[in-house]
Amino acid sequence: MRFLDRFRDPPTERPSPPPAQVAVTGHQQTASRLHAFNRYEIKYFVDETRVPELRRELAARMDADPYSPHGGYPVTSLYYDTPDLRFYWEKIEGLRFRRKLRVRLYGQPAECTDDTEVQIEIKQRVNRVTQKRRIALPYGLTQRWLGGREDIECARAQRPFVDEVTTLVGNLDLRPIVTTGYLREAFVGTAADLGLRVTIDHRVHGRDRDFHFASGAQNRFIIPPKLAIVELKANERVPYWATDLTARMNMSVIRVSKYCQAVEAFGMAPRSRMGSPELLLPPGFDDRAPTDVFDVAAHAAD
Repeated sequence: MRFLDRFRDPPTERPSPPPAQVAVTGHQQTASRLHAFNRYEIKYFVDETRVPELRRELAARMDADPYSPHGGYPVTSLYYDTPDLRFYWEKIEGLRFRRKLRVRLYGQPAECTDDTEVQIEIKQRVNRVTQKRRIALPYGLTQRWLGGREDIECARAQRPFVDEVTTLVGNLDLRPIVTTGYLREAFVGTAADLGLRVTIDHRVHGRDRDFHFASGAQNRFIIPPKLAIVELKANERVPYWATDLTARMNMSVIRVSKYCQAVEAFGMAPRSRMGSPELLLPPGFDDRAPTDVFDVAAHAAD
C-alpha cells in the first residue's frame, strides 16, 4: 500500500477517527485560533537599546497580546526542506509563489513532551501576500508522521491538510534542516486597526542538528543579539502611524528570513548579498547562545 493511500477516507461503515486532543493554554490559544489567514508582512530591525521606546510607542496605540508577557514568550520552529534546499533558494530568488513547511512550538522547549501541542504549518507567499495554513497535533504524533513517515489518525476536517503535507514530504523528500528560536513580544491592534499585529523577536538563534525540541543541544545566534526583529503584519494595510513610527525610529525595511539566516549561518549555502549587513555577526564574535536564552524573566530585566 502506498504511503498516501493510508490517509484516504475510511469506508462509510467505520467511524471517523476522533481529533487528537491536547490541552491548549496560554499563548498557544492565540496560535490555535489562527488556523488559516492571509496578510501583508513588513520586517525591520531595531537595536535592543531602543526596544523600551518602541514598546512604549506601541502600547500607546495597541493592546499587548494577553498571552505575551513582558520580555516575550519562547517560539521554536523546525524547518523542513529538500536535500538541495529548494525552499531556501525559492526565497533567495524571490519567486512570487513559494512555500515552506515547519513545525512550531510555543513555550519552553525543555518542557516539550510527546503530549505537547505543536503547530504543523505551511507558510506560503503569493506575490506580496503571506498565507498560512496549519493544524495542531501532539508532538509525538507529529514526529511519527513527519519524521518516521508513519500513518496517523486525524480528524476529518484535518485530512485535506494532512494529505497535502504528506504529499509534499513524500514527493519532495523533505527532511529537517534547521531550527530557529526567539523570544517574541506581540501587540494587537484595536478599533480601526483590528487587523494589525506587531511582533518583536529577541535573541534569534538556531541549530542544525539534534532537532528534538527538548534535546538541550547547543544553539548559536543567527542574528546579532543586539538586534531585535520587528514585524508589522496587517490584513489589508499598515496604518500611517505605524510606518511613521518606524521612520521616526530610523527603522529600515529589511528582507530577512530567519530560516535563510540559519541555513547560511551553518554553512549550508553562501551568505546572501541581499541581506542587510547589520545582520551579520561581527568577526570573532562568540555566537554560542547561552543555555538560558529562553529565560523570559532575565530578558525582561535587561
